[in-house]
Amino acid sequence: MQTNKLLVTGGAGFIGGNFVQYMVNKYPQYDIYNLDLLTYAGDLTKHRQINDKENYHFVKADITDRQTVLTLFEKETFDYVIHFAAESHVDRSITDPERFVRTNVLGTQVLLDAAKKIGVKKFIHVSTDEVYGELSFDPSIFFTEETPLQPNSPYSASKASSDLLVRAYYETFGLPINITRCSNNYGPFHFPEKLIPLTISRVLNDEKVPVYGDGKNIRDWLHVLDHCAAIDLVLHNGVKGEVYNVGGRNERTNLQVVKTIIQSLGKSEDLIEFVSDRLGHDKRYAIDPAKLETLGWKPNYTFDTGIAQTIDWYKKNKWWWKPLLE
Repeated sequence: MQTNKLLVTGGAGFIGGNFVQYMVNKYPQYDIYNLDLLTYAGDLTKHRQINDKENYHFVKADITDRQTVLTLFEKETFDYVIHFAAESHVDRSITDPERFVRTNVLGTQVLLDAAKKIGVKKFIHVSTDEVYGELSFDPSIFFTEETPLQPNSPYSASKASSDLLVRAYYETFGLPINITRCSNNYGPFHFPEKLIPLTISRVLNDEKVPVYGDGKNIRDWLHVLDHCAAIDLVLHNGVKGEVYNVGGRNERTNLQVVKTIIQSLGKSEDLIEFVSDRLGHDKRYAIDPAKLETLGWKPNYTFDTGIAQTIDWYKKNKWWWKPLLE
């Protein structure tokens, strides 16, 4: 394969960080640039095993800083952009929507302008199934790429807005793009404010685990390494202009997820503490990934194998997540 320059935005975060490691190790002939502002959810300690690799480069920058971004693109002339950088925690979007609009909408638009100016070969925008709104509990109904966008939180509204901007740059300017929309990710290096790492860390510390409402909200769980493989495939084989949904076909209620972790760690379900439900809490998300599967993708992890691996990782890597809690 020829040498290519890839810019990964948000490569110090959870999904972007796993993707950076995946690509640096799989494609030593590619130059991988990790652009991240290093906000509270971003850290570089996760990359200590690739820091010295010749094909890995880190750039600290804010994607909303137009001049810095344009200068970087003109200097490095990237071939591909894989855009993860985003504010992503729904609870935080409820208390501070403006930050989400600034990063997720304006930041995406700045990157699109820079990509258009230098003529990148492809711009992949990593989005979320939350832009589709919520599903009923009918197990026969799934999100597809044709499902209308009906976001219900400030977070998902900001992501839907950025999705539409990316689409517009394809339709108006011919910028070669793909949009991927994933279900809930889990796995190594997941910031411990999210459900699975929060539950694991609390159970390991014998602390109460908060569960919103009655715990019956359903999510489709996708192991982060399966997600990385999906984006790799879309990068190399995705049809320009197309949207691809990435789902794990692993639906669980939040309560089921919490109980699975508690049982795996041999602790008591008395640790569960039901708390007031989140405002606008969507009932169910579930993705039909059939379109992506036609490209040859399928997940390697079932939820049972993936959650076992994830729990084991958190038990063995307290050096990473304990300082974040403190």
